[in-house]
Amino acid sequence: MRRRAVALALAACTLAGPPVPALAYGVRDMQGRTVEIARVPQRIVSLLPSVTESLCALSGCARLVGVDRFSNHPPQAKSLPRLGTVLAPQLEAIVRLRPDVVLMSHSPPLMAQLAKFGIPVLVLDAHDLAGMRAQWQVLDALLQQERTDALFTRLQAQLDQTAAAARGAAGRSVYFEVDATPYAAGAGSFIGELLAALGARNIAPPELGPFPRLTPEYVVRRNPQVIIHTPETPARAFAQRPGWSAVDAVRSGRICTLSSAETDLVSRPGPRLGEAAAVLARCLWLSPRRPQ
Repeated sequence: MRRRAVALALAACTLAGPPVPALAYGVRDMQGRTVEIARVPQRIVSLLPSVTESLCALSGCARLVGVDRFSNHPPQAKSLPRLGTVLAPQLEAIVRLRPDVVLMSHSPPLMAQLAKFGIPVLVLDAHDLAGMRAQWQVLDALLQQERTDALFTRLQAQLDQTAAAARGAAGRSVYFEVDATPYAAGAGSFIGELLAALGARNIAPPELGPFPRLTPEYVVRRNPQVIIHTPETPARAFAQRPGWSAVDAVRSGRICTLSSAETDLVSRPGPRLGEAAAVLARCLWLSPRRPQ
């Protein structure tokens, strides 16, 4: 009888597959915090769209059990529970999902609330290419795998290929308007880095910060040859601003309007980097025309 019980136990283990290591390990996040993880997480909540995309690109999509309200890519993320944002989280809904870890931007209030429930948090803010790669390395450490280098190499090749194809538009000065305040995507932002890789000259220099607020007069003085903007502002509105009718981009009609989906694409440091570069390259190649 005892032999039979042992045999049944062994058979059950075989059917269940190899045991998951239960040893805890530390993961250092992008705030320099070393967070103890009890085991390789099977239930993950992501409260950052770029992290959702990166986790899926690193083969962790099946572990996601909930995402923030803005995570809309890849398609499988759309069917997951929506948990608000870091600034307006649905705390009870997050706790009910029993996540092994929550991935988010830096928010001490939410981090403190999650700590009360014993839920570990990794801070994964990424605002540029270097931050994007560092974020992936943290995700690799979390999932106990090594996929970052291969993914980054592939995406760098896509970026280089797009830059080579866009060489004819190299040197054009560009103003990327984030909103009509006007805030711009500066040279130090992810958008700015992509524009630089494509050979464009950003009128907002690095010393002004990643997303500087510019005066309209500043933009007129810098006289950009191309304007790229979000759908918040109609293209025809630029010519109606005082003095802007003399700006090269306005006179030539080289005003490139991004859709909402394209705005998401170019503003998220993540695995769709090649597609983002292609969108910006198309804007740089835009033929002169009248604004619509």
